[in-house]
Amino acid sequence: MSFSRPGAIDLSAFVRPTAGSPSSTPAGEPGGSWVVDVTEQDFQKVALEASMGHLVVLNLWSPRAPQSAEFNARLAAAANAYDGQILLAQVDLDANPAIGQALGAQSVPLVVGLVQGQPVPLFQSVVPDEQIRAYFDELIRLGAQHGVTGRAPAVGSAPEDEADDAPDPRFAEADAAFAAGDLEGAAASYERLAAQHPGDAEVAERLAGTRLMIRVAGADLSRARAAAADAPGDVDAQLLVADLDVSGGHVDDAFARLIDLVRRTREDDRERARERLLELFTVVGANDPRVATARRALATALF
Repeated sequence: MSFSRPGAIDLSAFVRPTAGSPSSTPAGEPGGSWVVDVTEQDFQKVALEASMGHLVVLNLWSPRAPQSAEFNARLAAAANAYDGQILLAQVDLDANPAIGQALGAQSVPLVVGLVQGQPVPLFQSVVPDEQIRAYFDELIRLGAQHGVTGRAPAVGSAPEDEADDAPDPRFAEADAAFAAGDLEGAAASYERLAAQHPGDAEVAERLAGTRLMIRVAGADLSRARAAAADAPGDVDAQLLVADLDVSGGHVDDAFARLIDLVRRTREDDRERARERLLELFTVVGANDPRVATARRALATALF
């Protein structure tokens, strides 16, 4: 699973003034569901804008498809089990064909993630529950790499609860830069916030994720791996492969590469490897068990 900005799929047709947009319709029990029905009219607010702060999964379905009702129910149950880490947006393609056209839907179901307004293809078929969870888990890891760690308010929750989960205004400048495809501008905004709010974990995660995106932009993994294999002493080559591995979800491989680099290098090169590893720990997330394991291995390599 990969993510790049700007996305290959153009969703700009759905960017409209949000004033007066109709609210989404709950697709589950009020107060305990994270499933909504989305239309062409409220797609911008409910899906695109919401995905700046928390993950959105689009399920494109058709009432003419006999499997849709049962599969929609299983998707909803899977999404609700994540308690707001994922908002499932159900899209009736018969009623909202423009969304399907924008996403290139050839058949249903088509399930697509949204991370900061950009689509991440997940799957296009009816799959078992365990595969649904595996795709959702991977999307959550990908979102964390790019600073999207918020939780959606439950459908039907009290207004004060929704206010608590409103987008953080501190990130408006960076979000605007992301929307314009300006990664450097977003990173600069996060750097200013980090100086103003030292120790803020969310700011640090967003900054680390953005810096990672900048470093891997335009890089080719196969060429990078070949270059690193040909020159094991080339620190830059090893760092790039580690970045690409984390970006592509191969977290353990990235950590192992950098820990080995720490063992093999000295002084400035060793410090560069250590600092990059710590930054990637931030990207992956402090609570990820792979980070805890790698921290112990790093301590052994250093001492």
